Amino acid sequence: MLPLVDAIPPIRGARGRPLQRPKVIYADRGYDSDPHRQRLRERGIKPVIARRRTEHGSGLGKFRWVVERTHSWLHNFRRLRIRFDRRADIHEAFLKFGCALVCWNIFRRTEQPF
Repeated sequence: MLPLVDAIPPIRGARGRPLQRPKVIYADRGYDSDPHRQRLRERGIKPVIARRRTEHGSGLGKFRWVVERTHSWLHNFRRLRIRFDRRADIHEAFLKFGCALVCWNIFRRTEQPF
């Protein structure tokens, strides 16, 4: 997990110096260990990691379902669900096109008629 956190590029946003790391990391029970938590705190990151051998209901699901829902929307496109393309740039292009279509459908659904 730590090499992944260290590989996060600067987060762009408002003018000024970009954030170098996220402020909070949400993770599941697979990353629950005191060394992980300590190293994240040393980097200035608050770890929100579910504890092992505790009942579900930690509250992490309310953040995680957004990612799972987005993956399910992208899996509606057969070409993304079953990767036929050998070249990564072509697959990435179709992935971006799929994201654009998902965003377009959300926009169209929330659009109010005048």
